[in-house]
Amino acid sequence: MLDATSRPSARELLSQSGLAPLIPMLYVAWTDGELTAEELRALGTAARAQPWLNLKASSVLALWVDPLRPPSPRELSLVRDHIRVTAERLATSNQQNLAELGVQLAQVLAGEAPLDVPVAELAQALHALEATLGVDGKEAVRSLMPHASRAPHAEARSHTASFDPAAMTDVLERTYRPVRKQVRGWLEDADFRYKEGLDTDGYRDQVFDWLKHLANDGLGQLAFPKGREGGADLGAFIAAFETMAFFDLSLVIKAGVHFGLFGSSILFLGTKRHHQQYLPQVASLELPGCFAMSELGHGSNVRDCETVARYDADTREFVIDTPSETARKEWIGNAARHARMATVFAQLEVDGERLGVHALLVPLRDTHGKVLKGIRIEDCGEKMGLNGVDNGRLWFNNVRVPRENLLDRYGQVTEAGEYTSAITGDSKRFFTMLGALVAGRVSVACASLSAAKSALTIAVRYGDLRRQFGPTGSREVRLLDHQSHQLRLLPLVAKAYALDFALEYLVDRYVHRTEDDAREVEALAAGLKAYASWNATATVQESREACGGQGYLTANRLPSLKADTDVFTTFEGDNTVLMQLVAKGLLTGYRQRFEDDRVFAVLKLIVDRATTVVTDRNPIAGRRTDSDHLRDSDFHLRALRFREEEILSSVSKRIRKRLTAGVEAFEAFNQVQTHLLALAHASVERIVLEQFLLGVAAVKDEALKPVLGRLADLFGLSCLESASGWFLEHGWLEAPKAKAIRKERVKLCAELRPDAVGLVDAFGIPDTCLSAPIGLGRLAPGGERFDDVAADGGPAGSADSRAT
Repeated sequence: MLDATSRPSARELLSQSGLAPLIPMLYVAWTDGELTAEELRALGTAARAQPWLNLKASSVLALWVDPLRPPSPRELSLVRDHIRVTAERLATSNQQNLAELGVQLAQVLAGEAPLDVPVAELAQALHALEATLGVDGKEAVRSLMPHASRAPHAEARSHTASFDPAAMTDVLERTYRPVRKQVRGWLEDADFRYKEGLDTDGYRDQVFDWLKHLANDGLGQLAFPKGREGGADLGAFIAAFETMAFFDLSLVIKAGVHFGLFGSSILFLGTKRHHQQYLPQVASLELPGCFAMSELGHGSNVRDCETVARYDADTREFVIDTPSETARKEWIGNAARHARMATVFAQLEVDGERLGVHALLVPLRDTHGKVLKGIRIEDCGEKMGLNGVDNGRLWFNNVRVPRENLLDRYGQVTEAGEYTSAITGDSKRFFTMLGALVAGRVSVACASLSAAKSALTIAVRYGDLRRQFGPTGSREVRLLDHQSHQLRLLPLVAKAYALDFALEYLVDRYVHRTEDDAREVEALAAGLKAYASWNATATVQESREACGGQGYLTANRLPSLKADTDVFTTFEGDNTVLMQLVAKGLLTGYRQRFEDDRVFAVLKLIVDRATTVVTDRNPIAGRRTDSDHLRDSDFHLRALRFREEEILSSVSKRIRKRLTAGVEAFEAFNQVQTHLLALAHASVERIVLEQFLLGVAAVKDEALKPVLGRLADLFGLSCLESASGWFLEHGWLEAPKAKAIRKERVKLCAELRPDAVGLVDAFGIPDTCLSAPIGLGRLAPGGERFDDVAADGGPAGSADSRAT
């Protein structure tokens, strides 16, 4: 029952389906500024007399129009955003008054909760109510929906896809489907809309409010279920994170820092008492946290960080200290404004002995947000992007924390000051601790793919509607009908699909990792994080250029995607450093292949290479340029495996030669770094293609197999073409075959052209998250038709217009 003394919230108002047709009038009634208390009461009385209202709706309505309890600006903002978001689903946007808008909104929502009243009767009743309101309905609609003039483009899509996009969405969301659906539902809430004109402080507050909203909805419970926090389902959380990345990326990163880094550090580095004490507060956002690992002086080199945590046996406390300016914690998300506690990585010192890097929980602020004694916090300032995240710097001046604040799963300190650990050796313990925190890299890889999907959806949909150039005397053709436009976007669509399957494989490996394969999973996460984030940077840039001047407009969201994803290539590990980690792991495995069974390994290597020579490098195969051969997925995979194995063998020989000559190990690796990076790229790309092919083979819906097969062929041939120089140098390709591969890619893009829009529709990105007029089939911002705006920002067909 409603409390008669309190006003129902905007959410309560919007939850009443019977009130849907009245929402525009109620909003205008409070924002018009001219209605008297008597007029408000009259409107309420007339509205409550409508026969379709039930008792609950009537009660909510009565309190909502009470002139003694006006709604707050924030409540009105929620109502306005709800109207605008619902209106985006209208087939047309030519409402002449509030009554027509109310009818159309009711029709949009009819599938969710139909009203038991005929449309004609509803329209008649609303017109009568609007007369009671006494406002200019057309002007009210214009002020309420300033973008109402942006009707959908009159031209229909160019093609109907050869497959059902909804069925393809099911394939792309084959894991954790209920979680993905749940997150989409959360993002449909009117609270989750991009806000224009916010300054940095306002933006950060908004992002924190969004995060609190998600925590209340249950995001934290996905990661740390209540009552069994130690049994967290991080696969579900990563799926939620990936879906959230279709929306504001500052929110995604802030959630990743708090839940994924701060929360996971407690989960993986702490023990049961830490789980029980802290994780419920992390899940609810009662205890906002941050992850203080990186330092100014050492960056990605965490093992040599300078922050010190000395144990004081007399007080049974650790004393945290920043010994130099280079030891300050740098780029710490959540630190500048909201975090109350940090997981701090520091050199542990017990009884004068250094025991390597460990993690401790260090309070930063009290419950009122006041910075605690000994803590110094500084804002990093404005960034290229992600300004909704409050990155900060941290200094510690003899800050004392209880002994229990040591996250001691891998190393314990007794009250008396005795250190114990089941893992012998500082280095092994250090890498074991870092390996437990791979979730951050997995999450960034998935978020990178989501951002690339958003950019491609905008660019492909725009390219399908926008026309530019054509035969003399004929209508201009659509951008996507230009061969060059197909070649710049469709291979990236294929790569997005390939990465989708590869990242599913990564998440599965991560969730089910064991001590035996932990290092392998860590290397896999490092490589795919680098590959996916570099791809996001390239995809967003290509999509921006493919949209011409429209892609440069903030309203079309590509600029923010570009700014927000650029840092993905350097946080959670600089990509170049991560790829070296991948390469060193491959070299270790290569050496072990020979040490474990030298004769067998050598024979297998000889047989594999001989098979490649017979299959692909004999004169007949080397000259084959027919489509059946060029589109043979086994042919693509053999090529990538051959490249990986050749580079691996070459790098191993180069390093061994230098070590034999007496070159110091670090310098030996330094001298072959470019080869190490080439090796890592070759390995990761092979894995992506391999998993794509396995994933396509496992799809049960036969209607989807043809288009997925073409995507896999396009990705495979794109990998070969981009590395054609290497293959030519190593005699694996001849010039005619390299040329044939290039031509086959062109043919594949033309074949995929009719399915292009269906393929990006299958990404399942809600329009409210995409929020780019050109990506929703709308007019360009400002009301002009696409046909009137050239891709370079000038008038279409003007003297300085440039060819696509």
